[in-house]
Amino acid sequence: MDQQPSGTPSTVTPAAVPGPAEPPPPPVVAVAAAAERAAPAGDTWDGAHIVWDWNGTLLHDIDVVLEATNASFHEIGMPPITLEHYRELYCVPIPRFYQRLLGRVPSAAEWEVMDGAFHRHYFARCERAELAADCADLLAGWTAGGGTQSVCSLAPHDRLLPWVARLGIERHFVRIDGDLGTGTREGKAAAMARHVTELPGVSAERTVVIGDAADDARAARHAGAKAVLYSGGSHSRASLEKVGVPVVDTLTEAVAVARTLVV
Repeated sequence: MDQQPSGTPSTVTPAAVPGPAEPPPPPVVAVAAAAERAAPAGDTWDGAHIVWDWNGTLLHDIDVVLEATNASFHEIGMPPITLEHYRELYCVPIPRFYQRLLGRVPSAAEWEVMDGAFHRHYFARCERAELAADCADLLAGWTAGGGTQSVCSLAPHDRLLPWVARLGIERHFVRIDGDLGTGTREGKAAAMARHVTELPGVSAERTVVIGDAADDARAARHAGAKAVLYSGGSHSRASLEKVGVPVVDTLTEAVAVARTLVV
C-alpha cells in the first residue's frame, strides 16, 4: 500500500475495476513449500531483481494508517473503522475506497477534505512506524547473493528518500522512486513500468515486485514482472488470494518465493 498524493479524484463508478482476466491463485501448499525451501549453499541470484513497495511492505505502518484514518474520520463525523474492515474495503484508486465506505462516490470537495485530513494525521504520526520484521536482514541477504533491489512507491518522492535513509537501508537499493506530484489517481502501473525500464542492467522477466496491495500485482503485470503479495499491510489475505499471484504472511516467505520465480 502507498499513500497517494493529494488531488481531485477522477470519476469513479460502482463497477469493479476492469482488467485482464486473472489466473487462478497458486496452491497454498506450493507457496508454503517454496517459502520453506532453503537455498543451496553458495546459491546466488545474479541478475535477479526485487522491486519493493514501501508503505505496508518494507515499512510496517498499517497501525499508523488506521489511526490516521480514524482521526480524519472523526473530523468529518464518520465512525471509526476496525483494521479488519479497513483491510476488507481498501483498494486503489483511493476514491473507490471512500466510495465503499460512504456507499456513494465522494464529491470533489469531500475528497479534498478527507484526503487532506488523512495525510495531515498520517505524516504527524509516521515517524513511529518501523521496518517490517526481518527487513534489514532480508535486504542484506539478497544483495549478498548477487541480486539487486529498488523501491517503487506512490509516497511523495521528497518524503520517501529521507525516510528510507533515516531507517538506514538506502544502501541496498539501486533506485528509489516515489511520486513526483503528478497527481496519479489510478494506481502504480505506469510508475512501475517506468521504474523497471530505467533500472540499470535489469530485465523485467527476472524482476519480482513485492507489495501488500492488489495494485502492486497489477503494476507488476503491466511492467512485465512477476509479483508476490504480503498480507501484513493494507489488504486482507482473502482479498489478495483473488488476485492470482503467490500470497505470503511474512517478508521472509516473500523473498523465498521470489527466489523461486527468477531461477
